[in-house]
Amino acid sequence: MTGPMKTRPMKRDWIATAHTLSHALPYLQRYNDAIVVIKLGGHAMGSDEAMESFARDVVLMRQVGVNPVVVHGGGPMINAMLKRLDIASEFVGGKRVTDKETMEVVEMVLSGLVNKRIVQAINAQGGMAVGLSGKDARLMICDQADPALGLVGMPAEMNPQLLQTLFASDMIPVIAPLGAGRGGETFNVNGDTAAGAIAAALKADRLLLLTDVPGVKDARGEVVTELKAEDIRRMIRDGVIAGGMIPKTETALAAIEGGVRAVVILDGRAPNACLLELFTEHGAGSLIRPDD
Repeated sequence: MTGPMKTRPMKRDWIATAHTLSHALPYLQRYNDAIVVIKLGGHAMGSDEAMESFARDVVLMRQVGVNPVVVHGGGPMINAMLKRLDIASEFVGGKRVTDKETMEVVEMVLSGLVNKRIVQAINAQGGMAVGLSGKDARLMICDQADPALGLVGMPAEMNPQLLQTLFASDMIPVIAPLGAGRGGETFNVNGDTAAGAIAAALKADRLLLLTDVPGVKDARGEVVTELKAEDIRRMIRDGVIAGGMIPKTETALAAIEGGVRAVVILDGRAPNACLLELFTEHGAGSLIRPDD
């Protein structure tokens, strides 16, 4: 004779998880086969735990049909390596001059240390990430941005065919912001600028700029959840958008003008920030759309 049937308790968090998944269905369908470019900044990389969480989110995005592209920075890591090697930096107008010696360190850190750390984290979560730079397959051809800054480049010609090939093979591109010059030079490119140029070349559905602030704030200091391009221009003119947020919003405007459907500026330190933005009703951060 058998004993009484045992039942598993329904924990409240399990029920909440099932509820969340059910409500995410329209957004999962909405982003199926969409291209989402994610700019992962040096500060947003954070700890190993933060990197693991980010990697898991990227793998989940790929699993449900999104084509994610990760473009990363690495400024703090570059600074640390230059200090370790006792290489002094010269600055013009607050911007680092990238001479040949500095460029060697920049490439070593971005294409080596930082890029492979992200690739390894994604692969450890079951994804298939491939590390690249803008030099590979002529992805990003650059012109010199300013002779006074040395080997700092501005994207001038984009060739994203390699990325499309990787999408077809379920690969996740992880791209270091380095570009090839027309004369064989290697150029250091601002990470946000590189991400915007890649997103525009792919006509991405979304460009997610992960930062260390919750989004674009209005004059009262409150995050504005949705803006048009003209709102951004007006807020810059009025001085509401200032400091480090200006180049990020200018990147957003350039990406939108280049064909990106929308750009989101959000806090990369927040857990599951990308998933909250893509797969929930309220999203995360500040969504910037074209005027029309």
